[in-house]
Amino acid sequence: MAWARSLLYATLFYPATALWVVSGLVASVFGRRPTLAVVMSWVGMHNWLARHLLGIQTRVEGAIPAGPHLIAVKHEAMFETLEMVRLSNGPVIVIKKELADIPFFGWMTRRYGIIAVERSAGARALRRLVEEARQAIASGRSVIIYPEGTRVRAGATPELKSGFAALYRALGLPVVPVAVDSGRLWGRGLVHQPGTVTFKIGETIPPGLKRDDIEARVHLAINALN
Repeated sequence: MAWARSLLYATLFYPATALWVVSGLVASVFGRRPTLAVVMSWVGMHNWLARHLLGIQTRVEGAIPAGPHLIAVKHEAMFETLEMVRLSNGPVIVIKKELADIPFFGWMTRRYGIIAVERSAGARALRRLVEEARQAIASGRSVIIYPEGTRVRAGATPELKSGFAALYRALGLPVVPVAVDSGRLWGRGLVHQPGTVTFKIGETIPPGLKRDDIEARVHLAINALN
């Protein structure tokens, strides 16, 4: 039954996403607040489809604290990229530039608030990452980063990319680490299995730590479910 549920999910989610993108483009004419409302309704729609069609429930252990934070999230599937928007109430998100360059969708994400990173650009990309993140927190929003740099298979524990430490040092924000085990149910294929995805929100880590220390603590925390 998982393949049939997954096919129905894809049949509904992706065409609906196209409609939400059009709505977001219209809303963006009126400013960031209407755009944010459209994005929040989109991730809410995804959550509903995941629960009722795919049989995937979300369990949250802990809570995202109020106020601007740097939120470091384990990345195993598309699932958490949408759920974290809902759970952290509309943060700015660090994403790869390829996504931000998708016609229409990319324009809407920029209006919503993202930081597009060109991963092959080296030091120039790090400078831009820091500049855009500083602008983001000036608006009072948290910043989400996936510090492993890309999606990894379930159980994998790669080292963190250098962009995380650069952002941590430059922004001076406390870090909220989030462990996720979505890869067990939501792999790289089209078929998604029913079950429960856990988001384990770790203890907030203060700013000002040395690079080795912050990377070690975040690495341990985001892999707490492995």
